[in-house]
Amino acid sequence: MVELTIPEDPAEFDRVLEAVPNRQAVFLLWPRVGKPYLARTNVLRKRLKRMLANLPGTVERVEYRFTGSRLAAQILILELARKYLGADYRKEIRLRLPPYLKLILSNQFPRTQLTTHIGRARAVYFGPFRNRSTAAKFESEFLDLFQLRRCQEDLEPRPDHPGCIYGEMGKCLRPCQQAVGIDEYRGEAERVSEFLKTSGRSLTGLAESARERLSAEMDFEGAALMHQRFQRVQEVLGLRDEMARAVDSLNAIAVTCGADPDTVALGWLRRGWWQGFSHIAFNPADGASVSLDARLRELAVNVPSNEASGVERMEQLAVVARWFYSSWCDGELLLVDDWAKIPYRKLVNAVSRIAAVSRGAQPSHRRNTHS
Repeated sequence: MVELTIPEDPAEFDRVLEAVPNRQAVFLLWPRVGKPYLARTNVLRKRLKRMLANLPGTVERVEYRFTGSRLAAQILILELARKYLGADYRKEIRLRLPPYLKLILSNQFPRTQLTTHIGRARAVYFGPFRNRSTAAKFESEFLDLFQLRRCQEDLEPRPDHPGCIYGEMGKCLRPCQQAVGIDEYRGEAERVSEFLKTSGRSLTGLAESARERLSAEMDFEGAALMHQRFQRVQEVLGLRDEMARAVDSLNAIAVTCGADPDTVALGWLRRGWWQGFSHIAFNPADGASVSLDARLRELAVNVPSNEASGVERMEQLAVVARWFYSSWCDGELLLVDDWAKIPYRKLVNAVSRIAAVSRGAQPSHRRNTHS
């Protein structure tokens, strides 16, 4: 952070502020008494002039750091808020945790629920979703593909249990009424777990292979049923929001403008853990000519796989999700199914587009790319 002491002399005050660039930045105003004011701006000098003119004699110093994108700014704001704004820092920066679909595997009879908390108990977390309504819609539709229970109670199975409408409709294995045993029910829960962990490939692969086999056996009626099954699974997968994955398999690369001219920032999300930014400059001082593909491969190989605290993970995922799902997203997000198979051609194209934005050759635009 660049530190700027506010002089008491008005003439000196104006001279100091004139030296501050009018660029995108995150800044802290430190009052003589109390906690600092934290914010971001696209025009730093103009914003500081207006604010300090209305707060004569109350601000002791200013700290600021230039940023090239809203994502970098929000990540920095989160770090500074944790450090300086006290226990209510999330409220201060208006950070809301996104919803996830949780498959509770620690329960004797696993079930799903919507949550904003990623805990340590044995479970599969699928998300982040744009909002609770889209998460609830996906949960309802994807459960129709299985026979997992939808009740939220802690079951005490017995033959005279009243059951529920889903059991009557054949959408639940009815463990509450002891229609199945614990092992059979947990087998269904494992199928649900595989569906979430593979983003549906566990079902689509089976449906496709069965369709091809039945077609080869001239069982066209059976093949048609398998094709309908395949289409139904695809419809359900189409209901998930773009970033929604099993969190432990969530890999992505955010491509944004860097804080310095002619630079591109790459934000790395690996296995659901934020790994920070790397930067690529397009005017190297030594004039060395290295292909963009080679530079990106070198950066990706050296990306760590660090794990922070659970709270930091939830908050960083919240920042990335809010940026990506927002109307003010100012970069591109490349979602990567397998870190060992990063689609470098797509990444090169994304970096080239953002580099053009950084040079002012074209307006910034939102785009998301899937591997």
